Amino acid sequence: MVQWNKLLIVFLVAFAASSVFRLLLTYMNVSHLRRYGHDVPEVFQGEIDEATLARMTAYTADSYRFGALAHFFDDAVTLLVLLSGFLPLLVAIVLSWNLHFILSGLIFFGALALLSGILDIPFSLYSTFVIEKRYGFSTITARLWITDLVKGFLISAVLLEILLGAILALVYYADHTWWLWAWLVFSAFQMLIVWLYPVLIAPLFNKFEPIENEALKEAIIALMAKVGLKTGGVFQIDAGKRSKHTNAYFTGFGKTKRIVLYDTLLKSHASEEILSVLAHEAGHWKKRHIMKQLVFTETVSLVFLYLVYRLIDWSLLYQTFGFAEKLPYVGLLLIAALFGPAAFFLTPIGAMLTRRFEREADDFCYNLVGTTTPMINALKRLAKDNLANLHPHPFYAWFYYSHPPLTERIARLLRMRDSNKP
Repeated sequence: MVQWNKLLIVFLVAFAASSVFRLLLTYMNVSHLRRYGHDVPEVFQGEIDEATLARMTAYTADSYRFGALAHFFDDAVTLLVLLSGFLPLLVAIVLSWNLHFILSGLIFFGALALLSGILDIPFSLYSTFVIEKRYGFSTITARLWITDLVKGFLISAVLLEILLGAILALVYYADHTWWLWAWLVFSAFQMLIVWLYPVLIAPLFNKFEPIENEALKEAIIALMAKVGLKTGGVFQIDAGKRSKHTNAYFTGFGKTKRIVLYDTLLKSHASEEILSVLAHEAGHWKKRHIMKQLVFTETVSLVFLYLVYRLIDWSLLYQTFGFAEKLPYVGLLLIAALFGPAAFFLTPIGAMLTRRFEREADDFCYNLVGTTTPMINALKRLAKDNLANLHPHPFYAWFYYSHPPLTERIARLLRMRDSNKP
């Protein structure tokens, strides 16, 4: 049974603070949108009509409100699982089977992952078949949605079991050094997934084909050669069978590095705009942003695993949440839950870092292409095609946004272009 003590009180206060603050941020953002959402920003004057702006505002408000509801539900379920005695009951059932520690831990986490996945299904259905359908984005069929769900579940289960199995084995056998070995395993596993994703995982969901526009393909290859980037190919994927949203990205590394363009992007954007988007992405590679983010992630994970090592034998941790004995795989979950609110409040640190990277990539694009006009046009079209929020609350954007707000970003690109006019 849960013990009411200082640790539980501190956790509940921090958890409630993060949950309430998340709701407050959403309320601020939606209220700000209601107040200013009918005004076309200066940089979009002549580009967006009132009907399109109204759809942008409505889509953003609906998406954010539903997202807030989903987060609130997740928080409620998390508290219920932690405080209701469900976890000790689950552990008791698993222990009654007299299995090896590693297998017991895998079943414990597997059961929780399955529960989480099942509870997420209604929210995914509503988002896909109601909100995304309402605004003309979702094109996915029920059959394909179910197929994706099953594939995603099986892949996640396999990957989760492999990684957790390795970490639990280290916890069981490596004694005082398991946290360091676990960090090395986690880092290697992460790099392996990044390497395999383009050629093994992504093709299970989308069909990858060389882009049909040969002129654009040659222009892309020439652009990448100009900056010394070698890729495993330029591909288009059939994203349109699921959604009308547009995107382009680099993926993989080494021999699996490739450029991927949504077929929806190819249909709606001019070649110059696509090249500018890829020049921006090339900037991330040349400025080593991907590697810097990996270093940041690995540093955080190393610190976290060391803290887990220091706390995993803390008796009070287990007693607080109703456990009579110390079980390391339970400890892993409880410590992750304790650090959840802290991770939420540290979100702005990562957001500020990635926004800086985005500005550096825009600078690189400008220096490579020689003008910001194609990038400006691409961003404006992306905003219209994806019904982006043109009026985010400044504090919300500072807290969450991995990219500078669109109006701010376009204004900066315009200043760069105009400052170099003859």
